Amino acid sequence: MKLLSETARPRQMDANDFDVIYFTGGHAVMWDFPDDEELQRLAREIFEHGGIVSSVCHGYCGLLNTKLSDGTLLIAGRRLTGFSWMEEILAGVARKVPDNAEQEMKQRGALYEKAFLPFTSKVVTDGRLVTGKNSQSAKATAKQVAALL
Repeated sequence: MKLLSETARPRQMDANDFDVIYFTGGHAVMWDFPDDEELQRLAREIFEHGGIVSSVCHGYCGLLNTKLSDGTLLIAGRRLTGFSWMEEILAGVARKVPDNAEQEMKQRGALYEKAFLPFTSKVVTDGRLVTGKNSQSAKATAKQVAALL
């Protein structure tokens, strides 16, 4: 409990101390990540100093509104993946989530990709952006990030 009570907040972190930021998944991040300006700052600064930005599953919601220093969205024109709308439907939660993250990505210019079959592993690497489609992709995503390091 002591470690949890002393966990650093993103605003306390210096992006220069990190080579990678990894946005983890879970449905809760659909509410927590998209508008967190400090997480966006960390992702932008890590990416712009040559680091890796990565996510798995719903973690890609942390990239929805992340802008680079020139004002462009980090995801615009880049290949990526994350939990698909079909997976939301099949999981029975489509009516409970705040939005269709797959569609939101496409509307922001991301080149969204998904596996042919739902709930199967898929990793997409676009330069220093590494994304995994769902929890089945976590290990392969981590391996790809490690390979880039």
